[in-house]
Amino acid sequence: MDASASPTSTADAADFAAEREAVERALAAMCDERLGGIPARVAEAIRYSILGGGKRLRPILLLAAYDAAGGRDDATALATAVEVVHAYSLAHDDLPCMDDDDVRRGRPTLHRMYGTAVATAAGVAMVPLAAWAAADAASALALPRPLRAAILGELMRASGAGGMVGGQMLDLASEDGTMSLEELETVHRAKTGALITAAVVIGGLAARAPERAVASLRAYGEAIGLAFQIADDVLDATSTTTALGKTAGRDAERNKRTYPALLGVEGASALARAFADTGCAALARAGILTPAMESLATFSVTRRR
Repeated sequence: MDASASPTSTADAADFAAEREAVERALAAMCDERLGGIPARVAEAIRYSILGGGKRLRPILLLAAYDAAGGRDDATALATAVEVVHAYSLAHDDLPCMDDDDVRRGRPTLHRMYGTAVATAAGVAMVPLAAWAAADAASALALPRPLRAAILGELMRASGAGGMVGGQMLDLASEDGTMSLEELETVHRAKTGALITAAVVIGGLAARAPERAVASLRAYGEAIGLAFQIADDVLDATSTTTALGKTAGRDAERNKRTYPALLGVEGASALARAFADTGCAALARAGILTPAMESLATFSVTRRR
């Protein structure tokens, strides 16, 4: 894995920029098409949350996995479903009863803009919105019913109590500062890793990849999910609110157990790189490691926000 590579610094930059733009267009189109019938204030909040920018890493991972597994059609609409789930998770993570944060992506968090009740309702509404988008996109790709069911299953597991919701609850419990390294990994496999893993696996399923390839994609997603979260912990400890677009130093302020707290910044950074390498090795063994998948793994640990 080339440590200098990332979607913003390699020859792949134009490809990732094009995919990011395609995802942005598809998200805007989905909001235009699917928010009718929702109370206006909630619909406005959903639009604010979904179209608020960001790395779009998860949909780009899905598209890269789809290509790596041999997919040949346009899976952008399917990728938007994963990003909607991510937007829901951010809206709820920031609530006063959760992380109680004021800034996200350089803007006021959803509840600061629309109030806690509207932000909560908007987050809840985004889950069926994502399921609807995924089901329609899978049908448009002419996938057989078992694959469509598998895709929805992956998405809903990642967004539920066995994934992000459960991980968030475990994360809140870590604020007593007593969590072990093993317990911390369990938290982040759920809170952050579950949706990243689902994005990669869904890309493989949509490409009708064989079971061995899907298993390798799952191993990659699990490793990259941990690498991404460890890098996030390092950035929270070492960067600034302006650079991150969200409040820096929150982990220490809330006495959370983090990888830098347990391993030091250098140790945590080394572990993130090791996980990224592990993910790429899983794909290499299956013969589906592409430059895009390798570049995205590197970006997960070398990003600056």
